[in-house]
Amino acid sequence: MNNLLTNKISKVFKDNKAFVAFLTAGDPSMDKTEEFILALERAGADLVEIGIPFSDPIAEGPVIQEANERALSAGATTDKLFTMVKRIRQKTEMPLVFLTYINPIFVYGIERFFKACQESGINGVIVPDLPYEEKGEILGIATSYEVDVITLIAPTSKDRIQMLAKEATGFIYLVSSLGVTGVRSEIKTDLKTIIADIRQVSETPIAVGFGISTPEQAKAISGTADGVIVGSAIVKIIAEYGENAGEILFDYVKSMKQSLSV
Repeated sequence: MNNLLTNKISKVFKDNKAFVAFLTAGDPSMDKTEEFILALERAGADLVEIGIPFSDPIAEGPVIQEANERALSAGATTDKLFTMVKRIRQKTEMPLVFLTYINPIFVYGIERFFKACQESGINGVIVPDLPYEEKGEILGIATSYEVDVITLIAPTSKDRIQMLAKEATGFIYLVSSLGVTGVRSEIKTDLKTIIADIRQVSETPIAVGFGISTPEQAKAISGTADGVIVGSAIVKIIAEYGENAGEILFDYVKSMKQSLSV
């Protein structure tokens, strides 16, 4: 097994249970996204996933789909997002990861996209609709620009879990439940067994996402995983409070981070 803990992303999982926050860029504006990301960090977020607005985000539930629509309507573009990330990088060294789909990367240009990631300070990308068999189309270029392509492992991946985990870098995004993103009242997937399978072949940190919204859920999952990912609950706060969401986000993320098992 390779020791990947020298990696910038993996380091945030080394000494504590990591809290990974997600928000959609440009909702309600790029300036507010910058403000919110810094508020998330102050509240205890160890890493932030930034969603690139896209018209067809197939893995997302209604909450994040609507955030994409609001961001696009407000004029969000990938170029504006890269400019915003450059500004953020003057204020924080916290790892930042893009969540996007393969189409926006292709449209932007694979080489151009990952070069811009490196120049702006993006550490990794998550591409939910990129099949393992097609990962090679971007992996070499991403790696050459020091950008991790984060591996997603779903409950349906049972026969492929170890194959997927062996090559994972940065962190492994373990999907807690079948279906699209969104808040869930309970998570019934046997995460312990899946995590045990991954641990046999990989030392890459494992963060669990999809459906986590309460401190109780976060505490329970962080007992086994290296971190938790929260998206829809954060995006819902932004949808409700808009430009005034900063303080509410801070309080919510602080309570979630404090709930994680030590």
